Amino acid sequence: MDKDSMTNSLAFTEVHGDKDRTLVFLHGGGYAGWMWDAAIACLPGYHCLVPDLPEHGSSALVKPFSMQLAAQKTLELIRSHAHGGRAVVVGLSEGAQVAVQMLADAPESISGALISSALLLPMPGGRLYSSPGLISALFKLSVPPFRNNDAWIRLNMKYAAGIPEAYFTQFKATFQATGESQFVNLMVANQTFRLPKNLQKADLPVLVTCGRHELKAMRESARLLSKELPQAQLRWIDLGKGSGLASEHNWALTAPQAFAESLQHWLEGKTLPKFLFET
Repeated sequence: MDKDSMTNSLAFTEVHGDKDRTLVFLHGGGYAGWMWDAAIACLPGYHCLVPDLPEHGSSALVKPFSMQLAAQKTLELIRSHAHGGRAVVVGLSEGAQVAVQMLADAPESISGALISSALLLPMPGGRLYSSPGLISALFKLSVPPFRNNDAWIRLNMKYAAGIPEAYFTQFKATFQATGESQFVNLMVANQTFRLPKNLQKADLPVLVTCGRHELKAMRESARLLSKELPQAQLRWIDLGKGSGLASEHNWALTAPQAFAESLQHWLEGKTLPKFLFET
């Protein structure tokens, strides 16, 4: 494994395998590369690069967060460390938005992409979450008073994010390290990101996924993206009984084996699992 702690580069974990394809995993907003640990453990043999995105984890000093900065820094990582300077990009939530920006900016550096739940349209009440002043106020109310409240952190982790108890230590550390400027930058970037220009030039295989229980804006974003990309496939996630918005949105954490199976089948041109369905 390798860590790059330079403030102008992303910190990352590198997992070596004997396959000649590099996979780059982009985590969701407010997390870090640790969210991919269980899924990657189900993908033996692949060469994997797992960065902490700007203002996250060990890349906290690479800031301020924006989709453009995150895309730029991830592309630099691919060009310097991926086999042949190209990689399959795997992004979830805010990491999926970064992947979309990368497809628009430099499709020549990407050999394929799995994009799960990339928000591209306004959410209900989204204006409230795109105002820095209001987001700062929300931060002051929801983060500092609860930094050392394990019960509240567990409640937030389980019901708001659908993250299993096994990740409590990492989730708590990430929550406690969250700063006000980071919180504001992430929320503004997430809520104001829209479909970038030039996506038609990304003529490469893309699997677009979204939970069937996710909010309408997220589902419509998936449809919009799949229509914009020349080789996109759109699939809906249904994890079965008890599945809901949070568990489907964060399925790399809640169902890592299913996530890894889906990714591997898609990479190898096999029939996708039945829990990924078409409409």
